[in-house]
Amino acid sequence: MKLDGKVAIVTGSARGMGKATARIFAAEGATVVVNALHIEGANQVAQEIQDQGGKAIAIKADVSQKSEVQDMVAKTLDSFGAIHILVNNAGISQNCSILETTEEDWDTIHNVNLKGTFLCTQAVLPQLMKQKYGKIINISSGAALGASTPGLGAYAAAKGGVISLTKSTAREAGPYGINVNCIAPGTVITEILYVGRTKEAAEKFIADRRKSSVMGRVGRPEDIANLALFLASDDSSFITGQIISINGGRGDLM
Repeated sequence: MKLDGKVAIVTGSARGMGKATARIFAAEGATVVVNALHIEGANQVAQEIQDQGGKAIAIKADVSQKSEVQDMVAKTLDSFGAIHILVNNAGISQNCSILETTEEDWDTIHNVNLKGTFLCTQAVLPQLMKQKYGKIINISSGAALGASTPGLGAYAAAKGGVISLTKSTAREAGPYGINVNCIAPGTVITEILYVGRTKEAAEKFIADRRKSSVMGRVGRPEDIANLALFLASDDSSFITGQIISINGGRGDLM
C-alpha cells in the first residue's frame, strides 16, 4: 500500500474531489481525517471508509477560521500522534461578473480558497518540520492559469494565490523533507459546477468542455484523487513546487 501508516488530513472531503481523495487514501492504507464545514457529511464519508475496512475520523472545521483549523490539527495529533499529508481541497466558487461581485463575495471566496489553504498549511508545518517529512497538496484550478470563463474572477484570483503560496511554501519547507505541490483541475463533475447556473446552463457548460478536451470527456473526482495519491506517496519524493494541470488536454491550457 502506498500510504500505509500515514495520517492524512483532507479538507472539504464530504463530497466531490475531496471525498474521492479521502477514499483512495484510506484504501491505500492511510488513516484519514475527513474534514468538512458540516459534520453530517464528514461523518458519512468517514463511516463509508470504516465500513470498507479503512481508518477514518470526521472533524468539523471552517478552514477560514484559525482557531478551528488549529483545533482540527490538535485533535488529529492527539488521536494519531502524527500528520504526514495535508490536502488543501476545501473551496467555494461563484458565477458572477467582476462588476457584480460584491466585496463580501470577494472576501468569502478568498477566505475559504486562499486564506484557508494558508491557515491549514501554517498549522501543520511545525509537525511536518519536526518529523522532517511531509506532503502538502494544494488544489488550485485551471481558472488560475488564464482559462477562466466569465463570472469566475474572484475564484480565479484566489486560486492564483494558491499557486503562488504553493511555490513559496515549497521553498521554505523543502529543507525539512517536505514536498509541496499543486493540482490545477480542469472541468470536473462536482456540485460546484452547478453553483450559480441553471441545470440547463450547467449541462451546456459541461458539453462545451467535453468538446474542448482532446480526450473527449470531462474529469471525474477520481481522476484528481489518483493524482493526489501519487503526490502524497513516496513515488513523488523528488517533485516539489510544481503546478500540475489535469484537464484532459483542453486546448486553451495545452
